[in-house]
Amino acid sequence: MRKRLATLADFTAFAAEFSRRLRPGDVVALSGALGSGKTTFIDAVVRSLHATGASSPTFTFWHHYAGDPPIDHLDFFRIRDPRELTELGLEEAFDGRSIVLVEWWRNAAAILPVHRYEIEIVGCGEEPRLVTLRQA
Repeated sequence: MRKRLATLADFTAFAAEFSRRLRPGDVVALSGALGSGKTTFIDAVVRSLHATGASSPTFTFWHHYAGDPPIDHLDFFRIRDPRELTELGLEEAFDGRSIVLVEWWRNAAAILPVHRYEIEIVGCGEEPRLVTLRQA
């Protein structure tokens, strides 16, 4: 599915609507340029499900949001070698107990489940976003 979203409000509403289909064990892999809105999308999903916002875990790699359902937010921007993933224990996030939202997923494709949602976001700043959603 492809959707053109003209405003930030449209973009966050789309993310909130998408969040309703998510269940523990689901993995959402987001891609897009810096500033395209990956963290904004995740923030809207977390707010929709938990009523609190998300912050970018770029420097910690992983944020866990307890609640029902639990959510794990992973940011693999700084991963350069797949061996780092094992050293950091990040594959534990994919144990099926939480919804997993992943930024820069291609840096860690080796540990992601084959079955996942993939969301590509095109556009930056005040530009409209073109969002492509597919289920792998």
